[in-house]
Amino acid sequence: MLRLAVRTGAGAGRSFVAEGDGVRIGRAPTNDLVIDDSHVSAEHARIALGPAATLEDLRSTNGTSLVRGATRIVLGEDSAFQAALENGDVIELGSGDQVTYIDVTLQDDRDEARVVAVRKIEDLGRISAGVEENPRSLSALYRVQKKIGAATSLDETLVAVSDAVFALVPRGTHVTIVLRDVDEPSGAYVPVMTRVRSASGQGTAPAGPVPVARSVFRKVVGERAAVLAADAPRDVGQSESLLGASIRSTIGVPLWKGDDILGVVQVDNRDAPAMLSQEDVEVLTVLAANASLAIAGARLIQRLVTAEERLKKENTFLKSREEKRQTAGQPILGNSQPMLTLLSQLDKVAETRVTVLIEGETGTGKELIASALHYRSRRRDRLFVTQNCAALPENLLESELFGHKRGAFTGATDEKKGLFEIADGGTLFLDEVTEMPPPLQSKLLRVLQEGEVRPVGATHPKIVNVRIVAASNRNLEKEVAAGRFREDLYYRLKVFPLRVPPLRERRDDIPLLASAFLKRYGAEFGRAVGGFTQQATELLMAYDWPGNVRELQNEMQRVVIELEDNGLVTKELLSARIRQVEGVIARSGASKGTLREMMDTVEKYVLLEALREHNHNKTSAAKTLGITREGLHKKLRQFGIS
Repeated sequence: MLRLAVRTGAGAGRSFVAEGDGVRIGRAPTNDLVIDDSHVSAEHARIALGPAATLEDLRSTNGTSLVRGATRIVLGEDSAFQAALENGDVIELGSGDQVTYIDVTLQDDRDEARVVAVRKIEDLGRISAGVEENPRSLSALYRVQKKIGAATSLDETLVAVSDAVFALVPRGTHVTIVLRDVDEPSGAYVPVMTRVRSASGQGTAPAGPVPVARSVFRKVVGERAAVLAADAPRDVGQSESLLGASIRSTIGVPLWKGDDILGVVQVDNRDAPAMLSQEDVEVLTVLAANASLAIAGARLIQRLVTAEERLKKENTFLKSREEKRQTAGQPILGNSQPMLTLLSQLDKVAETRVTVLIEGETGTGKELIASALHYRSRRRDRLFVTQNCAALPENLLESELFGHKRGAFTGATDEKKGLFEIADGGTLFLDEVTEMPPPLQSKLLRVLQEGEVRPVGATHPKIVNVRIVAASNRNLEKEVAAGRFREDLYYRLKVFPLRVPPLRERRDDIPLLASAFLKRYGAEFGRAVGGFTQQATELLMAYDWPGNVRELQNEMQRVVIELEDNGLVTKELLSARIRQVEGVIARSGASKGTLREMMDTVEKYVLLEALREHNHNKTSAAKTLGITREGLHKKLRQFGIS
């Protein structure tokens, strides 16, 4: 019996006698013992009543302590926030000057008197042999265990075990199953199901709460044995819990797994004295051996199902967040004709299965295009996985892409899935694919041809369904001609090429991109931003941006850091390399007009100056301008320069 007496605080003078298997203490009205003091948390502490009473702090704000004589025990991380309770202890809720004291009276129920039968778990072999000699008991056990084995959930298993007890013990009137709460640090035992025998003889749910004989329960758990107390008030010493439950005779049988006691099955007779027998104890002990496995398995399956549902929700959330990050967080911005052409091609190829090769200079946004390709396709609900082929040496890249078996090489202590398997059903983006070593190029070719991968050290291939999107900032045709890239792989990758234009070919998009980056970093740094002056805009559009969108993004990030709140971006805030084109604008004689007209004038001037400096050697001029000879010819025709 546990009695709690509140000594101080708003509830001083109150006492509480525990009737269940635990006591919750706190300020919330849902607690068993409600303490209205402000320093007490809503859910402050809990006392678990098992074979021993345990006090647990529920991560309260002001803490919980236990005073035993001259010793004070603080329930913190060092003690896993719990401690065993003993008679005469004092519970302290709070700290400093704000403490509520609760006196503890803990008395064992007088259940040390004579019991009729005790069967240890270790004696199961001998008990089973005796039961098997009785054909009637053996047949009954077979029937009920078939029903237990057919249960598909924890609740169904508990009902099947309860019904099995009623079938094997005809004189039993009440069955209670108590299980240890594995999700709680204290591991308290909690009644999870009670069934009563109906008029038809079948088990049914009780009309109201049914008390449990804690005295018998503690003896079962403490001695790891099945216990029979027949004519309970006389044979178990008239303990308060037995008298309160009106139990005339009872059997408690442990549920166990190895050395762990998982719980207790208690069957009572509440109609007449001396009704349950030693034969009932033995047959229930044999039943409990199999019921223990069934309940442990059902609880494991329930935890796995719960974990799977949680992982599915987390996976859905993460996929949704990643999709928003890839599409909404970094939208493809651009209204220029080169970008409209690119997006049109992107929409055409998105719903197909073909391999896509994305070509473009460094910093043009090839990964963003690959991501948009994935999230606009039917594979959007599966993973989008990326790998930079230049980031890892050959041996690590092979293991990363194709996976490896345990022991395949030194350090391969565990089996590992490769990115092709992880991306199965989705899209794998291989950036800088021209950096892939020749041996891996042949393995990639096999994936494209056969749709199968072979992990390092494996003897059998695995079938995968992966859409491959590759990217490179090099000219693959030149790489093939130089012998650095397989020609057959080149044709497999370049089924549908997408060319991402450099920023200098889509100058009309520069103001749009710059404004978007300005707003993004303004929000990120918590700074109000205004916009751009006309001079700053002209300089941004006149600059060639060799680093493309990435260079523009970094420039805007730096500008926001230097910008005053609500200030405009002036030419003085731009980097020196961008301001260098200011003199070119003046020398070109660009008169005021539309932005496009002024840009055309400047660009024509730069082309003529480059040709003049190189004595009209177009190859050298194109190299200085950072464009191809074909690109230079195209611009000369555009401006009518012969």
